[in-house]
Amino acid sequence: MKSQLDPAREAWMRTKEVCAVMNALLAEGGEARFVGGAVRDALLGRPVDNIDIATPLVPEEVTRRLQHAHIAALPTGIEHGTVTAVLDGHALEVTTLRRDVSTDGRRAVVAFSTSWEEDASRRDFTFNALYASFDGELFDYGGGLQDLAAGHVRFIGDPVQRIREDYLRILRLFRMHAWYGKGEVDDDALQGATTERRGLGALSGERIRKEFLRLLEADNPVSAVLSMQRHKILAEMLPAETYPKRFERLVAIDSGNFFKPDPMLRLIALVSRNDPSARRLPERLKLSGDERDRLLDLIDDRQELAPYMPVRKVRQMLYRLGRQRFRDRVLLAWADDADQSNTIPWRALLALADAWERPRFPLSGRDVLEAGIPEGPLVGNVLSEVEAWWMENDFTDDALALAERLSGAVQRARS
Repeated sequence: MKSQLDPAREAWMRTKEVCAVMNALLAEGGEARFVGGAVRDALLGRPVDNIDIATPLVPEEVTRRLQHAHIAALPTGIEHGTVTAVLDGHALEVTTLRRDVSTDGRRAVVAFSTSWEEDASRRDFTFNALYASFDGELFDYGGGLQDLAAGHVRFIGDPVQRIREDYLRILRLFRMHAWYGKGEVDDDALQGATTERRGLGALSGERIRKEFLRLLEADNPVSAVLSMQRHKILAEMLPAETYPKRFERLVAIDSGNFFKPDPMLRLIALVSRNDPSARRLPERLKLSGDERDRLLDLIDDRQELAPYMPVRKVRQMLYRLGRQRFRDRVLLAWADDADQSNTIPWRALLALADAWERPRFPLSGRDVLEAGIPEGPLVGNVLSEVEAWWMENDFTDDALALAERLSGAVQRARS
């Protein structure tokens, strides 16, 4: 583990916007440090996405300094001490050091502080309470460096107290373990999460959805999810029976084939297709319209797929379903298949889908009208009959055969 960060090696510390904001805050004897995920991920050599800055300066002073440096200052969370600095389209959150005055399990009332130790003590996990100065010096007030090196996800202070401050920390425990943990979940943290699991019912579906899908996006979230199931934490947040075997197999398929994790498909794999209560998931998790449609489409699906399928049938399914819906079904069917020797044919189905280009049905309603069918529902009926024949004949481009089939469909429609 690094003993400090080297700004010369950390590109995120040298960007124009970071330098401008930090220089504005540090002027006139001011203090400011990077905190949380940026420091944690930089120490692990992982990409840094979100950059948060902490400072003893009160929000009004932060705003004044940013504006003086011609940086936009937005009061995005002013009651909690957060000002968002915006420069050239890039946003950085600057938050005043604080301590909790009161909490209700969902939100906190805070008071501003000038103590770095006090600010660190109100954070969730030890390695999320790491600070770094602009020149790379590290500040660790709770053993976060040691825990980060060991892959030990440990609450700061009493786990139950930390969880009661915000019940989302139960999910954050398992999300952090999935992304950064090694071995089993910390015993004290797990006991606290299990004891307080009913508090998840007080959280909004939006917060649960965001945190849980982020957990499922980890390269290997299996250990965390299995632990959540064993300790009845999944049951508190998902209104459906869960069957981790298919989920576990899907994660293994992703890992073994270098597929990018698809958290939504992993969620779908986790719930039973035969459980009517799974249809309540979109409302509980406040899924988007696309996510809801995808979940319902797959839990209602009764299409049988096999690793060895005639290419003609595969193309017909692709035409009816489209590439994404076909891929989803292949991956879930593959996850249901216990025969490891079928890996190559399953992969071949995905490769065929990736290379597939949807053929254009060569007839239209105008062709049917010109063949003598008047406007109305019969036009659609004739087109559907010919299109079904066209698909069965592997999307033939034989114009004469199509014309003959259209003529026959028209005659049948008239009779």
